Amino acid sequence: MATFSEKVKHARSELGLTQAELGEAAGVSLRTILDYEKGKKVPRQSTLLKLAAALKVSSRFLSDDTCDNPVEDIGKDSYIMEARRNYGARGGREIDALLNESVALFAGGDIPQEEKDRFFEALMTAYVKSKEEAKKIYGHRQDK
Repeated sequence: MATFSEKVKHARSELGLTQAELGEAAGVSLRTILDYEKGKKVPRQSTLLKLAAALKVSSRFLSDDTCDNPVEDIGKDSYIMEARRNYGARGGREIDALLNESVALFAGGDIPQEEKDRFFEALMTAYVKSKEEAKKIYGHRQDK
C-alpha cells in the first residue's frame, strides 16, 4: 500500500512530467509539489481533484492509501468538479457524499463500469435539477 506522496511521485514519473510541469498542470507551485512528494503536505479537495486530473488518476487513488487502482472511481471526480464549479465547495462535498453513499448499491456485484457510469450520471442530473429548482424557488444558489 503506497502513500499519497509515493503515488504522486510514481504517477508523475509514469507520465514523464517534471515536478514543475506537474505543478503548472495542477495549478500549484513547484514548492507545493516538492512538499507533496516528500510527504510534508497534502492538498485540500479542490487541489486534489486538479492534481488527480493532471496525473490521469482518480482522487480516491491519491487520497486512499488502501486503493491500489489508479483509475478507481475516476468518473466521480468530474461530477465533483462540476458540482464545485456550479455550487461551490458545499456542492462538491454534497455530491461526493451522495456518490459515496450510492456505491453501496453495487456491493457484492460485478456490474460493468458503463452501467455504474450511467447510474452516476442520472444521480448527478437529479442533483443538478434539484439545485436549479431550489434556485428558482428561493432566488439564490443553495451552495453555502
